[in-house]
Amino acid sequence: MAAAGAVTTAAASYIPRTRDSFLYLLSRAVTLSQLTQLHALLLHHGFRSDVATTTKLTHRLFDFSAAHHALSLFFRFPEPDRFLSNVLVKGLASNESPRSAISAFKRLREEKSIDLGPDNFTYAFVIPAAASLGDVKVGLSLHGQVIVGGFGSDLFIGSAFIDFYFKLGRVDMARKVFDELPERDAVLCNTMVSGLGRCSRFEESIGIFRRMVSGDGPKVDCTTVISVLPAAAELQDLRLGMEAHCLAIKFGFYSHVSVLTGLVSLYSKCGDIGSAKLLFGQIGRRDLISCNAMIAGFTCNDDIESSLKLFRELLQTGEKVNPSTIVGLIPVHSPFSHLLLTNCIHGFSIKSGMVSRPSVSTALTTIYSRLNEMDSARRTFDESLEKTLASWNAMISGYAQNGLTEAAVSLFQEMQMSNISPNPVTITSILSACAQLGALSLGQWVHGLIKSNKFDSNIYVSTALIDMYAKCGSIVEARRLFDSIPNKNNVTWNAMISGYGLHGHGQEALKLFHEMVSSGTPLTRITFLSILYACSHSGLVKEGEEIFKSMTRDHGFEPISEHYACVVDILGRAGKLKEALEFIEGIPGDPGTPIWSTLLGACMVHKDTNVARIASEKLFELDPGNMGYYVLMSNIYSSDKNFPGAAFVRQVAKKRKLSKTPGCTLIEIHQKPHVFKAGDWSHPQSRAIYAELERLNGKMKEAGYQAETMASLHDVEEEEKELMVKVHSEKLAIAFGLISTEPGTEIRIFKNLRICLDCHTASKYISKVSQRVIVARDANRFHRFEDGVCSCGDYW
Repeated sequence: MAAAGAVTTAAASYIPRTRDSFLYLLSRAVTLSQLTQLHALLLHHGFRSDVATTTKLTHRLFDFSAAHHALSLFFRFPEPDRFLSNVLVKGLASNESPRSAISAFKRLREEKSIDLGPDNFTYAFVIPAAASLGDVKVGLSLHGQVIVGGFGSDLFIGSAFIDFYFKLGRVDMARKVFDELPERDAVLCNTMVSGLGRCSRFEESIGIFRRMVSGDGPKVDCTTVISVLPAAAELQDLRLGMEAHCLAIKFGFYSHVSVLTGLVSLYSKCGDIGSAKLLFGQIGRRDLISCNAMIAGFTCNDDIESSLKLFRELLQTGEKVNPSTIVGLIPVHSPFSHLLLTNCIHGFSIKSGMVSRPSVSTALTTIYSRLNEMDSARRTFDESLEKTLASWNAMISGYAQNGLTEAAVSLFQEMQMSNISPNPVTITSILSACAQLGALSLGQWVHGLIKSNKFDSNIYVSTALIDMYAKCGSIVEARRLFDSIPNKNNVTWNAMISGYGLHGHGQEALKLFHEMVSSGTPLTRITFLSILYACSHSGLVKEGEEIFKSMTRDHGFEPISEHYACVVDILGRAGKLKEALEFIEGIPGDPGTPIWSTLLGACMVHKDTNVARIASEKLFELDPGNMGYYVLMSNIYSSDKNFPGAAFVRQVAKKRKLSKTPGCTLIEIHQKPHVFKAGDWSHPQSRAIYAELERLNGKMKEAGYQAETMASLHDVEEEEKELMVKVHSEKLAIAFGLISTEPGTEIRIFKNLRICLDCHTASKYISKVSQRVIVARDANRFHRFEDGVCSCGDYW
């Protein structure tokens, strides 16, 4: 108020007559009303054409968000110069008027009466406006003008374009601009370090940082350290974070609040919450950003009590929390057992009005999805007023991760119709859904989107593509993509090794595993899980045992339950059931259900009721509500012609009111999915399908086929047993594929459960009598049936 009074008093006590006095008063004005009064005085005293006072007035009008007034002033000014036009463009861009900024820029370029051609500052101000619009075409047009105008080597403009391309997810273009600039300063390199980190290209971000540290580039400054810390935190690279910490101390900007805040986040995400708390205590004047970092740090380390305590302290001091506070408070990293807390945070967000903020609603959608509260997740998503790309990604990813693949695909298609452009996170989520569904044609369509959006260079997208093609049966295409990736990470190697295992190509998987070791790529527990899985599905017993030993001996990984289960599978599939049982007895701690269920599955293959009885007793004790184990044990008894035993197991399951997961098979014809269940008559072409099945059955019997009926119910006639297995969903899908496609076309089917023995045998015969290749993916692996032989070697 004192300042306002000073301006009013000064204006009233004398009439300013000099430019300097007007400039002084313009700088001291604190209300829009005062500015309009001063504008009137400027006009009255003949300063209508004075560029200095008009420039100052334009600048101050933008300070009060009076963009319309500033535009009117500018375009009525008789002779604006380039500096004034730059003030206009910058002011419009800064006042959330990007379209007006671009429109003004175009108008200035078209103005012929005066020389208002853009300089490097003009472009640096208008490029962020194009980024705010999210319009890559405008940016590309500006880029062309810059090159034609001779500003292609300007570092100021280069930094602006790099930031623009990062904001639009065009990492390839940002990288190209950076690589083609002949000189680089700290601002340019910092923009790259920060932008690559924001686009999840953490290794590349760190690479530029390391070159700066080594002297190959401009000197590291405070902004460099602040920019690289998020990348180190996301990769949980504590060593790198500590290097940045030491640099901050060495160069004297350690006490900078942004550096300390970044270090708090780093140590928190690396699990060193003690160091994070110590650093937080060293912040002299804590702002909301640093408090938010500490709240998020406590939460991601599952120290919910400390997180809530700091949150309450903020509220008690009268500090107004923001959406970042709420997002940090939501226990997304460790959601289990925190549903009540999530509901409370959700309620607070509604009361405070912050639930409408995209970051909050997205975080809530994410945690509800991770808690498998999909109704709450979808309701939160639907009620969000502003659906950002991140919110769409959270919901699509939630569906995909919870096995609701059709819902994920449907929502992705809805997102496309809403004209929301996907980013790499969207693509990886939808590719995961395609892989689960076995929807190859949809996956190929998504591959087309990847190419058109230039996401090919994103390692996570490429890896998801490899996984999709492998799980949809196109292992050759998966390998082609794998070979085309120049800088593979361990996830990429793991995906390809796992793909080979899924297809029963154990030798190829082993060769690739040894190549990975030789390449120096860090191995992970998933690597060993993938190669052990490949060995188990290819009968590579000695190789699998040696790899399991080397895992601890040479690479320092302690096995977890899944690794032990793979070894049991390797021994069990090879018929070494007693060795498998002895191996289980030597496992430290109590073997869990994955290990015992693997042994029970092997007993089914080799019809060993004695070992099966031991395994089933453990499973009925550990997981009494799982119907699958009862079905498997009943089938083992039936195969051994122990029908009373089979009936007893089924009766126990019936008393416990357990139900079996219904089997179904999917086949895609002309990019449209068709799903069949056993004995299904719901398909419009059912009569033709069953007629084809009858025709096939006759030809198969002529070729020597006999139905595998041992696992069927024992109290029905043999003829009825044959009828029961004849109408399994796999056979219906194959028959439909035969009548719906041209001769010679490959048929692909996807079964949600393990393919049964009879359907496996029948598929071999169908491939022979129809002279078709049949590719089937079941819950365990791929089978390629060709000329009466299966690629699995009857080893599944």
